[in-house]
Amino acid sequence: MSEFKETKYIGSEENRSIHVQKILNSQSQKKIVVAGPGTGKTYLFKEILKGKSNSLTLSFVNSLVEDLSLELYGLSDVKTLHSYARSILRKILNRSINISPILSNIIKEDAEVLIDQVIDFDPLFHNRDDENEFIEFYKIRRKYYDYYGYSDIIFAAVKYFEKYRENIPIYNQILIDEFQDFNLLEVSFINLLSEKSPILIAGDDDQALYEFKSASTHHIRKAYSDEMPEYESFTLPYCSRCSNVVVNATNDIIESSKNFGFLEGRINKSFLYFDCQKKDEVSDKYSKIGYAQLFAKQISWFITKKIEEFAKDIKEKFTVLIISPFKKQTYIITKALKGKGLQNIECTIKNNTEISLLDGLKLLLQNIDDNLGWRIAAKHILNEKEFNGLIKNTDIYPEKKIKELIDPDYKKHVKGILKILKQVKQNKSITNTNLYEIFEKININTDEILQKFIKEDLDSTLLRIGNPAIRKIPIKATTIQSSKGLAGDLVFITHFDDKYFIKNKDKSIITDQDICNFLVALSRTKSKLYLISSNPVKPTFLNWISEERIENSNS
Repeated sequence: MSEFKETKYIGSEENRSIHVQKILNSQSQKKIVVAGPGTGKTYLFKEILKGKSNSLTLSFVNSLVEDLSLELYGLSDVKTLHSYARSILRKILNRSINISPILSNIIKEDAEVLIDQVIDFDPLFHNRDDENEFIEFYKIRRKYYDYYGYSDIIFAAVKYFEKYRENIPIYNQILIDEFQDFNLLEVSFINLLSEKSPILIAGDDDQALYEFKSASTHHIRKAYSDEMPEYESFTLPYCSRCSNVVVNATNDIIESSKNFGFLEGRINKSFLYFDCQKKDEVSDKYSKIGYAQLFAKQISWFITKKIEEFAKDIKEKFTVLIISPFKKQTYIITKALKGKGLQNIECTIKNNTEISLLDGLKLLLQNIDDNLGWRIAAKHILNEKEFNGLIKNTDIYPEKKIKELIDPDYKKHVKGILKILKQVKQNKSITNTNLYEIFEKININTDEILQKFIKEDLDSTLLRIGNPAIRKIPIKATTIQSSKGLAGDLVFITHFDDKYFIKNKDKSIITDQDICNFLVALSRTKSKLYLISSNPVKPTFLNWISEERIENSNS
């Protein structure tokens, strides 16, 4: 190594350390750290927690909670906000607390039947519309089902602490992750916790993804600004995840966004490539971002080809991340890649909120008296008139459980299904007739499953013919929203077209959310990135990246 490079690397380490030490040496009880992707946030968290007990780390993103739980194991209790609120209420009420992510959708359906109103309840909680007349309706239905939803459980904890501030728990340290994705309700919760304990909140307003839950970058920007002087502000500017070209492309997108009048109010911070020998070797080898225009059916072929090239190039283990705008595209690509012999593919997509009969049956398997379980089951086994009548009866006779109000024949029918499901769960022998009947009830297509099983069995010999060098390469296929917290050595962003990356029908109307979505996808890359378009028209965001960083990868 040359003396110049050695000096450069030492200087880079020192500069990064200066930013970390400023935070560690600060005596402020309230700190905000704006940290871009791969800038050492988890390392900072570990350093902050050293020598401290009774600490709490909160995030909104489940996958990040799982990763942080491992990274901070033994250092901090790591939870999502709703799971933490659940633990708070459990202590307050001194009993177990049921929670369901689909409760607000259930009560929305109830409102259509009982008060002839279509109400999206979650935003009422997210935006602290505390006095809204429909909150009381929600509370009554929630109590009837004896469940909380993800939003109203936080709301309940906030209302309790606002009334009984003396009961706010005390910690030696609180850490908050992904603060840019918090809404007003969640910020209220954090503000209450910060009244009694030292707190550090971290996030990046360029990485905001959760606008759908009323999250706003306003909160992180306000905390970082002079509007909240009680917070001391810091940044972590050095990215040790991404290659140099990806860091530069990210800055191109940000600069272009600002020039076109987007990202107004953005926190002014640097996003810098971290000079080190290992990253320089990667950056020199993969100095360009690949761009290819392909027919949709060619995408899996192209990905397989580039994985083979990457494997041949580095001759060691690596990870692959495939990011597509929508679930359907992710499923199609996953299926096609498996057909080409790639066996180690994980489809990482957040669960949807569609409510199935099986959701209700699972609850009833745990507790035969479960009101929510019977409510879900009733929706699927009764006709519309019968179901609406049942919901009205739950309002007229709130002291009665649904299983007391439902027709005995229907109740017997559900219990019959549950009996068979218990036998399945216990690996007991059951007749094919009963099994097929269950499959039909819970909308499982047995013919489709059998065809898939037979095809996979027939194809198993073909899979062994595939390139053994890449057959077991770990691949994650996901959507942009589900990619938060993930990273890959080799990354493919598919369907990179205005049709999908600019949500408005008028493709000249770009939003900050569109830009943030692309920035999140872009910054998942450790080594090599390919942008794959399925449209002959050059994508708008590609024009925002300097041409010198792009190479044509169609051949």
